[in-house]
Amino acid sequence: MNAEQSYAQYLDQQDGLKNYRNEFYISENKIYFDGNSLGLLSKRSEQAVDKLMASWRDYAIDGWTEGTHPWFYLSEKLGKMTAPLVGAKPEEIITTGSTTANLHQLVASFFKPERKRTKILADELNFPSDIYALKSQLRLKGLDPEEHLVQVKSKDGNTLQTQAMINAMTNDIALIVLPAVLYRSGQILDMQALTKAAHKRGILIGFDLCHSIGAIPHHLTDWGVDFAFWCSYKHLNGGPGSVGGLYVNEKHFGEAPGLAGWFGSAKDKQFDMDHTFSSAPNAGAYQIGTPHVLSAAPLLGSLEIFAEVGIQQIREKSLHLTTYMMKLVEDQLAEYQFKIANPQDEITRGGHVFLEHPEAARICKALKADGVIPDFRRPNGIRLAPVALYNTFEEVWQAVQILKTIMKEERYKKYENKRGVIA
Repeated sequence: MNAEQSYAQYLDQQDGLKNYRNEFYISENKIYFDGNSLGLLSKRSEQAVDKLMASWRDYAIDGWTEGTHPWFYLSEKLGKMTAPLVGAKPEEIITTGSTTANLHQLVASFFKPERKRTKILADELNFPSDIYALKSQLRLKGLDPEEHLVQVKSKDGNTLQTQAMINAMTNDIALIVLPAVLYRSGQILDMQALTKAAHKRGILIGFDLCHSIGAIPHHLTDWGVDFAFWCSYKHLNGGPGSVGGLYVNEKHFGEAPGLAGWFGSAKDKQFDMDHTFSSAPNAGAYQIGTPHVLSAAPLLGSLEIFAEVGIQQIREKSLHLTTYMMKLVEDQLAEYQFKIANPQDEITRGGHVFLEHPEAARICKALKADGVIPDFRRPNGIRLAPVALYNTFEEVWQAVQILKTIMKEERYKKYENKRGVIA
């Protein structure tokens, strides 16, 4: 064992979160660095699913109001557990829907074009699904997306400048939707400054937290953010297709949701079966359909872990992991054309390292063949996400050694330089 590996092991010994690795199902033959696409299964999440299945078995229809986790109140309970992760009041959060369904709901609720204000401001680096939703919402209002969707440009193809986004907040913008963390480069946007600038200009603003929730702290209520939405299968470890969530600032309570649905009713009125909608007095109003109980169940276990650890400790370890990884890349892979394309300062760096390389697709295939699970992002990006709850410093060291061997022996040349069906 060399000194570099010994140092990685030393860092692991000093890690205050090291025991939480035992909470997750870890493959002995793999180094999993794709937790920013799909988090690993925790034993507590597995147990939570078993408990919810048992409540179905034991209570049948009465599971809606009986048992440890009555289904009728499950969305609100999970919202309360999520609130500390985003700096919100419990009543401002509801666990419901999916990322895109929640975005549709929020835009339908808060985009009210009138007079000169008829445009939505977004960016050119956002995940495509958000842009698809925004364009379709514009079409539903009879507006041409080519004219009414404004996308802030990036100077380098990886990051956005705060001032450029503020400059784009012109008097024809009615609504702003931006990512909290860019999915490729991992850049954290200055949500506080952007919110302040938007409100100064009379514009509502919301954020996509898919790549930030569970990885970095937020203070949505203190910042005055109008709304936010997210998935739960990445850093929150909720499982494939797990139920997402949304945030609505309490200042908007009492406004009618754009897309009304039965489960958005006030709990004490819902079973009156009145054809006049009586919305919940909180973020619950923005629910549409019946809660997906079994798809929400893993979050009961996962969020319990987050409550124990706290988002600040997670953030601190995440920064140490990514800093260590970048240093190893700079020290040991300098001759192989890798470019560290994520922000290197701790204020704007999210939860993963983003490397660019002309042979990125085939390098990712070679890494996977050698037991390192990365994430390819076209055209030339490799995302590596060492997750604070279950990855180790020694895994970071091992992964860089494997990557170095792949490059030195040109193993990547065995593979075609194009993505698979799922990248």
